Amino acid sequence: MIGEDITQNLKTIPSIPQKLNRPLTVEVRGECYMPKDSFMRLNERREAEGQPVFANPRNAAAGSLRQLDSRVTADRKLSTFMYNVADFDPIDARTQSDMLLELTSLGFTTNPTNRVAESLDDVFAFITEYTGKRDDLPYGIDGIVIKVNSLPRQRALGATVKDPRWEIAYKFPPEEAQTIVRDIEWTVGRTGVVTPTAVMDPVQLAGTTVARASLHNPDYLVEKDIRVGDTVLLHKAGDIIPEISNFVAAKRDPNSAPYVIPTHCPSCGAELVHLDDEVALRCINPKCPAQLAEQLNHFASRNAMNIDGLGPRIIKQLFEKAYVTDVADLYRLTFDQLVTLDKFGEKSATNLLTAIDNSRDNSLERLLLGLGIRHVGAKAGRLLAAEFGDIDALMAADEESIAAIASVGDTIADSVVTYFENADVQTLIDELKTLGVNMTYTGAPAEPANADGFFNGKRVVLTGKLTQMSRPEATEWLEAQAPRSLAAFLKKRTC
Repeated sequence: MIGEDITQNLKTIPSIPQKLNRPLTVEVRGECYMPKDSFMRLNERREAEGQPVFANPRNAAAGSLRQLDSRVTADRKLSTFMYNVADFDPIDARTQSDMLLELTSLGFTTNPTNRVAESLDDVFAFITEYTGKRDDLPYGIDGIVIKVNSLPRQRALGATVKDPRWEIAYKFPPEEAQTIVRDIEWTVGRTGVVTPTAVMDPVQLAGTTVARASLHNPDYLVEKDIRVGDTVLLHKAGDIIPEISNFVAAKRDPNSAPYVIPTHCPSCGAELVHLDDEVALRCINPKCPAQLAEQLNHFASRNAMNIDGLGPRIIKQLFEKAYVTDVADLYRLTFDQLVTLDKFGEKSATNLLTAIDNSRDNSLERLLLGLGIRHVGAKAGRLLAAEFGDIDALMAADEESIAAIASVGDTIADSVVTYFENADVQTLIDELKTLGVNMTYTGAPAEPANADGFFNGKRVVLTGKLTQMSRPEATEWLEAQAPRSLAAFLKKRTC
């Protein structure tokens, strides 16, 4: 019903019985994994064949289960552990431990290391034991699950929306590795935030090779006192994001000096500033090349102006050839210019020009999002566009009238007013108008007539693939079904 049908692939896994040892209708839950030796043989074979290797057994197992050819899955030598049932009434067990024995008697494979603990001391003893044994197990683990043994008590305790109340996971401390910081690079984002990144000797960490780690902001860098040449301890936050825990004091060069935070933008040389209530270091030069490149990528993105075919590689070339210096220049591009780009033929040039031309007709909320106004995302852009109708009315609005819009507030209002007060921004808007870019809201009306609609006052979450429309189309349709609440409407009118 939901997700991908991997039934045929699961049938190739030897630890899943094709037939139970006795007749029974039961929903069994468990986990599919790739043993360490299977993972090693798979990567050795792929490397010998010149194919990319898998980063870790978890990714390899997931990829193996999603194969269209079940023979490939069978060749990957996967295995399973079953550890639960949806309803314990059909089975002859009233405890978690007996349920595992029952699953085994039915022909399933359960983890033989399970143990009933009579006290917290037993739990911690088990954790200590397997913290030492984890590397010797034939499969990878990142923790231990502690469960209430009584199945009726599990049922009585129930679950929250996300988690059962009758079990908890103890996670092992993250794997750490030592490496050396060779440089600290500073990159400029679309909004001008300048972020430091540690460049390190490559090191294997939790199944992947890591050579870079974000240092987040100057305050973080100063607090951690990371210096070029330091030996540092590296781990993955949440088992995903590389992060420096600390430097190794015993290995620090006694002649090393604290890292000096830059005062000027690495891209344009403009002086960097700290804005009020921000830890970030920011370049506020509106002509900063690094920001312009990121702004163009954002402007052309799917949720903004949706200019198909205009990606980072093309934008980089447009900058290098000085064909564009801001978003308005996109609408001045010519066929003769585009065909000079690397690996860009006549058909590609024609398609891109068509996509750019089509974007002129976008509704105002897409333009507002594409302009990259601080704090203005897709939802705020739509609310602003629907309320004011066109760009001129929005530019003329004061903070009070903008903040009065439901779900907008003072922060967004201040950001919008500050943005449109900038002379360079006003010039840009005039240029876009001259180039035929639409400046009006053409979406659904702000106040749909059906105030008693089914979706009014409800929160709807969209996830996964939809069969009859795209997610943006579904979002637009849902928003059209529910007007702003009466309270928000009265607040706006009262203000």
